[in-house]
Amino acid sequence: MSSANGGRAETPAATAVQISPRLTLVFAIAVGAIVANLYYVQPLIEPIGVALQLSPSALGLMVTLAQVGYALGLLLLVPLGDLLENRRLCCSLLLVCALALTATAAAQNASMLLGALLAVGLTSVVAQVLVPFASQLAPDATRGRVVGNIMSGLFIGILLARPLSSALSDVVGWRAVFAASAVGMLVIAIALRLLLPQRKPSAALHYLDLLRSLWQLWRDTPLLRRRALYHAGLFGGFSLYWTGVTLVMTAAPFNLSHAQFALFALAGIAGAIASPIAGRAADRGWAGRTTAVAMLLVALGFGCAAIGLISGSLPLMVISGIVVDLGVSANLVTGQRLLFALNPAARSRMNALYMATFFCGGAIGSAITGVVLAHGGWLLACAVGAGAALLVLAAFATEKRAA
Repeated sequence: MSSANGGRAETPAATAVQISPRLTLVFAIAVGAIVANLYYVQPLIEPIGVALQLSPSALGLMVTLAQVGYALGLLLLVPLGDLLENRRLCCSLLLVCALALTATAAAQNASMLLGALLAVGLTSVVAQVLVPFASQLAPDATRGRVVGNIMSGLFIGILLARPLSSALSDVVGWRAVFAASAVGMLVIAIALRLLLPQRKPSAALHYLDLLRSLWQLWRDTPLLRRRALYHAGLFGGFSLYWTGVTLVMTAAPFNLSHAQFALFALAGIAGAIASPIAGRAADRGWAGRTTAVAMLLVALGFGCAAIGLISGSLPLMVISGIVVDLGVSANLVTGQRLLFALNPAARSRMNALYMATFFCGGAIGSAITGVVLAHGGWLLACAVGAGAALLVLAAFATEKRAA
């Protein structure tokens, strides 16, 4: 696997600095703010469409192209964390991301808007360069805790992005949302330039060799394949839940307004507390138990959602969202903790493959939501989500028996 590894993990400049609580907080805020860029556009489709007189097909592409850009960035840019000096790479991507957000805010037609959103998605993968970068700075004994704390920031960013975007747009317009984020990316770039150490990987690879090594890592790392596919199943359920629950909660018997649903969604932030807890558990060698509990939590969350609809219980629906988020965030961090312990020289590439795989699972979950709801309503959606969680739990059980 020498061609996949490419040499030592880091230079002495990086090993000389260990991550502090303050720097962990900086990482968490950064990844949360960056990943939020993918979700700002979702509640703004209508006002943007009216302002720019977009066709229905262009409206549909707005969210899709940001996601496509992110998927491409995971495979084409995140692996560069194993090849290029990490601080410079992160700051450079943030500067380009700020330019793309500025172009989005200034867009006057469909072509400019869609191209800018594609670039926003492509460069927002800098968040997935920062996570393995932080893991390099953490000692082995606390790596899971550090990654968990940072990933809690990512989950909070995802959950806050939509209501924040909607609220800000109502006050100052949709262009201000992207302009404000552009300024935020510049501030983060400056902060990271001042606070992060240099880390120059010693990988003896050219870029094309780096990309080819992705297949080698996937082929030769069974744990990577398993953890990625486990989380693809859970993240597919997560996407199905949050895509479908919007329709469920704004219809009878709940009839929530958009503002009320935003508060409902904000309750899901409580699920982010699972990330640091799961990281600490993995540091103590409890990754197996944490994984099983996480998968059961997702299945339980869908069970609560089904009962909540049948009984018309708003509190039970709130609990269902929190429990689903708890399980998904716990499993995500546990997988990262295990993978980052395997091969320090290939952490960025492993993270890229892990993220890209479950990102596809999430895309499938979102795509099938409409069909599932049309054929069997929310109860069928809950059965599909719970079934996916139980399926990956069964697959995980075979791994445990084999071990």
